[in-house]
Amino acid sequence: MANTYHQIYIQLIFAVQGRRSLLKREFRQDFFKVMSSMIQNLGHKSIIVNGVADHVHCFIGLNPDKTISDLVEKLKTSSNHFLKDKNWADGSFSWQKGYGAFSYSKSHVERVYQYILNQEAHHQKITFKDEYMMLLKKFEIEFKDEYLFEFLDDVPL
Repeated sequence: MANTYHQIYIQLIFAVQGRRSLLKREFRQDFFKVMSSMIQNLGHKSIIVNGVADHVHCFIGLNPDKTISDLVEKLKTSSNHFLKDKNWADGSFSWQKGYGAFSYSKSHVERVYQYILNQEAHHQKITFKDEYMMLLKKFEIEFKDEYLFEFLDDVPL
């Protein structure tokens, strides 16, 4: 009997609603470990989950029997509930609508892993908006500004 063989690597990016810095340093790494377990429990391979106070990067081996949109919806919902249950974020915590999904070949896995691992240092040099725009352009993804994340410089003070 024939089997299905696959190798699908996806980087997911999503942001905290209002780009508020609610993913606090004191619990962030524990939270990212929990998110990694959630990805595994949803039937995918978690390669790395990391980010900064206002957004997260998840690098996964995608199960071809499942959809990216279903994974993101369930991951956002579960992680939102987890943060609230642990009181690690205020009661109004939520993720912004939407996400970025970028595919990579096997030869890029280590480079993407290192990139995600070093998010704090990376964001000392480049803003999230610039990072996200760079990825959209690099992957030649057409977009409309009004449908992008709410970036810090777009939020009224």
